[in-house]
Amino acid sequence: MIKEKVVIYIDGSNFYKYLKDEAINLQKGVKFDFSKFTDFLVQERVCISKRYYVGIARNFDDTEKSKAIISGQQKFLSRIKNEGFCVKPGRLMYDKDRIREKGTDVKIAVDLIIGAVDDLYDTAILVSSDTDLIPAIKYIKHKGKKLEYVGFSHAPSLGMQKYANLSVLLRQKDINNFSQTL
Repeated sequence: MIKEKVVIYIDGSNFYKYLKDEAINLQKGVKFDFSKFTDFLVQERVCISKRYYVGIARNFDDTEKSKAIISGQQKFLSRIKNEGFCVKPGRLMYDKDRIREKGTDVKIAVDLIIGAVDDLYDTAILVSSDTDLIPAIKYIKHKGKKLEYVGFSHAPSLGMQKYANLSVLLRQKDINNFSQTL
């Protein structure tokens, strides 16, 4: 029997934002176990690739805070690379007091489409509530691929759910299963 092939696409900034939301409130000093999380998502299928998309922090002002942010992000990215993730870097744009991520949504959309065209996967597991990805989702479904949307029960994306074959909505207790105190 041929096992179903899956690829996991994690929108890092989107996921982090929801983990820090007051409804989930992942505390400082708690490590999220991405390997355990992806095992939960994959189950008995074959994981072809795990991808983590994130804007890369830059030292734009040479402050200790910038240095600490960069160091923390690099440690985190090294850890998930060691867990088998392919890190797909985007950019962070610093605009006065506001930081905006650029390029990650486009990379996710392109990788979803290339994966469908190249028959890399049977099912794409998308950990993002970003509805900007819906055109790519529609395309991969048109190509006969399945999509699993992974979001949060306290703030599900109805747009993503509409196009997904399956929605996995994480609750606080799920997050606790994938978290460990450092």
